[in-house]
Amino acid sequence: MSARTLQVKLRHRVGALEIDVAFELGARPLALIGPNGAGKSTVLKLLAGGLVPDEGRVAWGERLWVATGAGVALSPAERRVGYVPQGPSLFETMRVWENVAFGLRDVAGGRQAQRAEALRWLERWGASSLSERRVQALSGGEAQRVALVRALAARPDVVLLDEPLSALDAIARRQLRVRLSEALVELQVPTILVTHDWRDVAALGARVVAMEEGRVVQSGELQALSEAPATAFIAEFSGV
Repeated sequence: MSARTLQVKLRHRVGALEIDVAFELGARPLALIGPNGAGKSTVLKLLAGGLVPDEGRVAWGERLWVATGAGVALSPAERRVGYVPQGPSLFETMRVWENVAFGLRDVAGGRQAQRAEALRWLERWGASSLSERRVQALSGGEAQRVALVRALAARPDVVLLDEPLSALDAIARRQLRVRLSEALVELQVPTILVTHDWRDVAALGARVVAMEEGRVVQSGELQALSEAPATAFIAEFSGV
């Protein structure tokens, strides 16, 4: 199944920062990079539906998510986005498997079938031993792993990941890059990954969009950006 295209054109002011971006993507992941304060996380929040842009248009295939001129702004639930923000995002009152099952309410067979599917996903991601734990008992890396599983298990239409591997140690990060890459190939949906690590970009085979001060300053292949970086940040990111 081929992915629908996600078309993005957004303008939004946050304090003194004026965000003005435009890009599109299909099944191939897009890595959004840039220094702290560039507006990357805000772009994900605008796409997830947590914020409504001052001006813009977002379309998933033929379906409009946002069209400010026409008064269109779908709710987060209507967009079916798998979103992993920075910081805690799990339900603390639920066990780990219940967090994953929360997005599986459409699975036929009721709660037992949802639990079985949640456990299958946790086992696939090497997290089955965490299934009965409460969120408060998880380390930062464990919580981040569970948040990833929950977002992907729901088989969303679009995946938005804000530094999803940052809390993991080096070994776990390498392992989860492989699993994440496999999951995205299986899902075949538009995916945006905010990252500060070029190895995430390389592992996912992602196209790069670099932002600084709210605007896109360069885009393309990681190799091309490393050969001719437009800014000092891009040179540093790509290891030049």
